[in-house]
Amino acid sequence: MIPDSITDALADGTVPIDGMTNTPGTNYTTLLVLRELESHAVFTTNGQDADITSLSVVGDHGSIEYSPGLMFMRKQTGSDRRTGKAIQRELLEYDRADSMDVNDMNPQSVESALYGSAASGDDDVDIGVTSRVMYDTAFTVRDASACIDEKFQNAPGEGYAKGSTANIREPDFFEPGTLFPCTITLRDATPAEVAFVAAITSRNKRYGAATTRLGRVKNRILGLYTGSEEGPSNRELTARTIVSFASEGDRTLGDVVQAPALNADQAAAYVREAYDTACAETIAQTAVDDEVLNELLALTGDDDLQAVLEAQQTHSQSFIDDAIAADQR
Repeated sequence: MIPDSITDALADGTVPIDGMTNTPGTNYTTLLVLRELESHAVFTTNGQDADITSLSVVGDHGSIEYSPGLMFMRKQTGSDRRTGKAIQRELLEYDRADSMDVNDMNPQSVESALYGSAASGDDDVDIGVTSRVMYDTAFTVRDASACIDEKFQNAPGEGYAKGSTANIREPDFFEPGTLFPCTITLRDATPAEVAFVAAITSRNKRYGAATTRLGRVKNRILGLYTGSEEGPSNRELTARTIVSFASEGDRTLGDVVQAPALNADQAAAYVREAYDTACAETIAQTAVDDEVLNELLALTGDDDLQAVLEAQQTHSQSFIDDAIAADQR
C-alpha cells in the first residue's frame, strides 16, 4: 500500500485510487530523470546511423547551433514497457496473459491500463486504451561529433587461411558517459501508478538495440513534481543545462557541446536547477519534497511493490470495465 505521506504529497498531480475516470483531467506528476550511458549504446531508426538533429542554444553571451544525438521516445517507452510487463508477470496473477504483442495486450492489467493498449479483437474486451504516461525525445548535452563514434569491424571467417574481405561498418555507437536530460509525466494517474513508473525507471538498465551486449543506462531520478500542467520540455532542459555548464569559468557554449566528457553529478544538479527555474517562471508545477521521493523509491523492491500493484490491480480492472460499459451503451 501507498503510505498517506506519499498520497498527500502527490494530491495535486494524481487522482485517488478509487477515483479513476475515463474523462481526462489536469492532474500531472513528473519524474525528472537524467539518463547516463554506462556502456556503448545504439539508438537508430534505419539500423545504421544515429538519430541526429540541429538545435539552437542561447546563452548570456551569445548563441550556437549544435547537433545533438537523439533518444527517441519509442526507444524509452518500448524498453520501459517490457520492464513493466516483466515486473507485473513476476508479482501479479492474471487469468489472461499480457504481452507487448498488439493482439495479446490485456487492457485490464495495471501496466496496459496505464501505458495503453490497442483494441485486441476480443469480443469481451474490444477496446483501445490511451497511454497516461508521456515521454518525449531526449537530446544529448554534447554534440553528436563528441559523443557518437563510428566503428568498423572486420569479418574474416573462421578458417586459418582467409581471402580478402571488406570491412563491415557497424552502427553508430553513443559513447559511455553520454547524458540525456528527460522527463516522464503521468496524467491522471494514481499514487500507486506513480510508484510503478518510478520502480520501472529505477530498475530498467538497458535501452536501444542489442541490449544483451550494449545499452547499459543509469537512470538518475532527480526530482518529483506535481501540478495542473505538463512541465518544461526535454529540449528546454537540455539547452538550460548547456548554458549552466558554460557559466563555469571561461567556458563557451561551444566548449560545452564539444567537451570530451561532462561531469554527470554536475549535470544532474544543473538539470534539477533548470526544471526548478522553469517551474518558478512559467510552469504550474511544484517540487515534491525529496524525503517523499526517497520514500516512493523505497517501494521499488519486490515485496513493497507487489503490495502496491495488488492494491492497484482491482482499480485498474474496474477503470477498464467502466470504460467498456460506457462504450457499449
